[in-house]
Amino acid sequence: MIRVLAVMMPLWAAGCASTAAPAPDIPATPAAAVTPAADVASTVQTRTDREITVSVEVLTDEAAARRFGVDLAKHGLQAVWMRVRNASAQRLRLLNGAVDADLYSADEVAFVVRGDVRRDEFEALRQRLRDSSMRLLLAPRTVNEGHVFVPRAQGGRYVDVQLHAPGTLYRVGFSVPLPDGDFDYESTDPARIYAGRARPDLDMAGLRSALEQLACCTMDAAGTDQGDPLNVVLVGQPLVALSRAGWSFTHRIDLRSIEREIGAALSGTAYPVAPVSSLYAFGRKQDVAMQRARQTLTRRNHMRLWLAPFRFEGQDVWLGQISRDIGIKITPKSPTLTTHVIDPAIDESRAYLLQSLFTHGLVQRYGFVKGSAAATRTSPRLNLTDDPFFSDGLRLVVVLPEHPVEPAAVQVFPWEEAEGPIASGQSDEARKPEPITDGTAP
Repeated sequence: MIRVLAVMMPLWAAGCASTAAPAPDIPATPAAAVTPAADVASTVQTRTDREITVSVEVLTDEAAARRFGVDLAKHGLQAVWMRVRNASAQRLRLLNGAVDADLYSADEVAFVVRGDVRRDEFEALRQRLRDSSMRLLLAPRTVNEGHVFVPRAQGGRYVDVQLHAPGTLYRVGFSVPLPDGDFDYESTDPARIYAGRARPDLDMAGLRSALEQLACCTMDAAGTDQGDPLNVVLVGQPLVALSRAGWSFTHRIDLRSIEREIGAALSGTAYPVAPVSSLYAFGRKQDVAMQRARQTLTRRNHMRLWLAPFRFEGQDVWLGQISRDIGIKITPKSPTLTTHVIDPAIDESRAYLLQSLFTHGLVQRYGFVKGSAAATRTSPRLNLTDDPFFSDGLRLVVVLPEHPVEPAAVQVFPWEEAEGPIASGQSDEARKPEPITDGTAP
């Protein structure tokens, strides 16, 4: 586990901070009798915002079962432990909905898992969950700790801790990896990808030029046939930003994940961390992949990412391919004889990525450059499994911030102008914009 975390930390660097012990003059008000160190020794993260210090631990399935005496994971639940040291002179309100909008109350958790305990044990379990819950109102100059119960995330979770007082908002965020031995990022070490090779640090003009000269599309393993377009570029820490925006991680393709995928396909259920097939750029398959799955295996938005051989203003650059799966088909061009069908209006998937980052304050700068594969609705290109797609041929470039950015503060690269992806898929019969003729237009 320690070796795996050491490899993963460069991908999650923005979520880490050193641990600070609470000052002895501030009384602790614990809500849980067991500290996380008794369950998982080395994964507590701590961050500070002015007078507030927050520590967070996402309990593993095994640790949660030991702590609460019931298997939360079996019921799709997860426990997030936190400690808040409020050294301010104000009473703070924990906005626990920021951790997860679909959080569970202690009584709801007890009701969900009630079938796992004897009837005469239920009240004790419910009280234990209540007593272990994190309080919402935190008195000045106190330390409070407890748990927030949330839907189970796989692969990793972004924990957003927000504390409000009149006229003040304290906010710290944590990117918490949750490895299980099967996720693709667990075997990705950015330091080794270009080991021994210098990666030039480019300015804005150099970045644009470099991106325009890259290949338009992914390739097959032999490097002979072109596949889906390389239509996305992310600058910074993509795993941190995407997990914060609600994207999930992906399992590697192996016998276990294939069995799960077949089971999900037959039952029509979701597999939110299902594997993504391998495509190639820079002579290798994708370094990591992310996805936004729907409630069935057949439909998801997914993205492959490759670390680029250059940097921009001191940050890593990741070249990506994004598309939306809308169904499954049988094909002899896949090793499993089946593959997903992609949405042919592929620029809509690119736009979806920008929207999902924008709405979470995760865009510092963005723009579009040439270099991807252009095709029209009436004369589309084909990917490696003969799915048609059309595009304006531009790549979306997003610089990811370390901290949320208000939309009004987002900057735009003065490069190419992308047409609206929905308009490009419409026919001449679609209703056109109407000019304002009543004299109110400037």
